[in-house]
Amino acid sequence: MAGFLDRAKEQAQRGLTQGKQKIDEVQSQRTGGDLLKKLGAAYYAERQGTGSPQATQQALQAVEAHIATNGDAFLRG
Repeated sequence: MAGFLDRAKEQAQRGLTQGKQKIDEVQSQRTGGDLLKKLGAAYYAERQGTGSPQATQQALQAVEAHIATNGDAFLRG
């Protein structure tokens, strides 16, 4: 009986770990998407004359920092 409980506990722990990884992945993709939207908005505002190159550059740097930390999977999603 103890072996069964150990296996069940191990399987539950694996499930929790996989679930947390999936949540982290989804959150990373959502954050990446938000950063891309901000970059697009900054670029659009700059092209319309209501934004600045600095704002566009800052948005681009935020996207690049996110890619360096989390990868670029959100670009394909």
